[in-house]
Amino acid sequence: MHIRKPLIAAAATAALAAGALATFAGLGTAQAADTSTTASSGGVKIAYYDQWSVYGNAFYPKHLDTRGIAGKLDVINYSFGNIHPTNLTCFEANKAAGDDNNPNAGDGAGDSYADYQKSFSAADSVSGVADKWDQPIVGVFNQFKQLKAKYPHLKINISIGGWTYSKYFSDAAKTDASRKKLVSSCIDQYIKGNLPVDGGFGGQGAAAGIFDGIDIDWEYPGSSGGHLGNHYAPEDKQNFTLLLKEFRDQLDAYGQANGGKKYLLTAALPAGQDKIKYIETDKIGAYLDYANIMTYDMHGAWDGDGPTYHQSPLYSPAGDPTDPIAPGTQKYSIDNAIDSWIDGNPAYGITGGFPANKLTLGYEFYYRGWKGVPAGADNGLAQTATGPSGARPTSQQAGIANYKELGGIVDNPATTFWDDQAKAAYFYKDGEFFTGLNQKAVQARVDYGKQRGLAGAMMYSLLGLDDKTTLLNQISDALGGTTQPPTTPPTTPPTTPPTTPPTTPPTTPPTTGCGSVPAYVAGTVYTGGSQVSYNGHKWQAQWWTQNETPGTTGQWGVWKDLGAC
Repeated sequence: MHIRKPLIAAAATAALAAGALATFAGLGTAQAADTSTTASSGGVKIAYYDQWSVYGNAFYPKHLDTRGIAGKLDVINYSFGNIHPTNLTCFEANKAAGDDNNPNAGDGAGDSYADYQKSFSAADSVSGVADKWDQPIVGVFNQFKQLKAKYPHLKINISIGGWTYSKYFSDAAKTDASRKKLVSSCIDQYIKGNLPVDGGFGGQGAAAGIFDGIDIDWEYPGSSGGHLGNHYAPEDKQNFTLLLKEFRDQLDAYGQANGGKKYLLTAALPAGQDKIKYIETDKIGAYLDYANIMTYDMHGAWDGDGPTYHQSPLYSPAGDPTDPIAPGTQKYSIDNAIDSWIDGNPAYGITGGFPANKLTLGYEFYYRGWKGVPAGADNGLAQTATGPSGARPTSQQAGIANYKELGGIVDNPATTFWDDQAKAAYFYKDGEFFTGLNQKAVQARVDYGKQRGLAGAMMYSLLGLDDKTTLLNQISDALGGTTQPPTTPPTTPPTTPPTTPPTTPPTTPPTTGCGSVPAYVAGTVYTGGSQVSYNGHKWQAQWWTQNETPGTTGQWGVWKDLGAC
């Protein structure tokens, strides 16, 4: 298993003089009601589900159904796939990643056992049916197949790279031949579903139809700021663009050859100007459906003894006690990141020009923390610390805690504080300082995204949620998204019949179409360009589809609403 580590971590910031810290006086106040207004914009919801969720945490794909998670999401990114050290291809292996301080930690590592060899019992499966020994595949892949059958609007991407598995992106992107080789291998393994046979499972086409696209998590092109030992080179800036183009071209070609299906291409991208500068921000938007900006991990316990500060400040006020990002004068903030992607930043050599409506803001489901923090004037904010906060049971790492491990602090007004200049929440109790999201911070970030015309939200990761999925619900509600219920009927009839007839007419499709447009018929195969009528509207299929009811596949799904009849 491997854990996603700091995504933007700058060089450790030095402790500031008392006079500089004094400028922060008065910023940390108990929460007040949020009076901000909300503008209209995109509401796409993308979230990561991690391979290692199925182990000690016992957070199974079934819980995406039973806890109402799947119905609130448009896309799940399954993390992570790896790049082979010598073949420079996508591959499967049953080998744990090593110590994260080892530059070779991810070499040859992978979790094919979680992917398609782990059997699920009836009690733990999405369908309620136990896996059998003679199935082509089991594991998370098979559970995703069952999940998609219940939630046909839901798209699932394979996410390649991440903190631990980005070492060989630079090598694989170096030449036209190496790019073509990597992309074709990823499509073959994940989109075509041709898995290596291992543990009695896999084979040609065994995972076909499970993944709807590919998510690229190269951390980071051209930058030394990634995992220890990562390969990087100046030409990464152009090669990253060319790699995305190759993915787009091959995904489109495969989709056209198979009923005109549209495959997604997304990427997790940095929020630090020191890393954005190595990306052709004005070019890559032509190939991506969404760029998921990792607007978190800007500060944390890797900053040494402090000063304590927000891991995801919306703004960087004048009193921000952290060091500027070399070689410019700006500091880490969500606003500075989005400005760089859209408008550019000449001081850092950033061109800008990325389409706002393809950018999603990152939302973290975990908290960064320090211990040994004095209360100071602002309840632990901008103070020195003695080290990272203690490790929690599920996050299992000093300096980090999941939402479900801090509910008593995050949800307690006595330990929750608001920085109205940075528009960020923080939490302080018994010498521990934590930084992350609460409902007020979620609303501020959503409002900001809507005001900038952004696409929506990317959330990392679902493993950090509590059983009530509190943060996801807050984000979904703030974005104004609707929940997609499962399409399968209950397995048992209701215990009592209704005592009164329904007050609304049934929603079954009409027996006749809109003029010459035929009615939608479940089970019929429709190809790109086919038009049907359903619930008084005309709909057009964007690609091959079967049993995806119009109106249930999301705002960018297979069916395009052509308007009322």
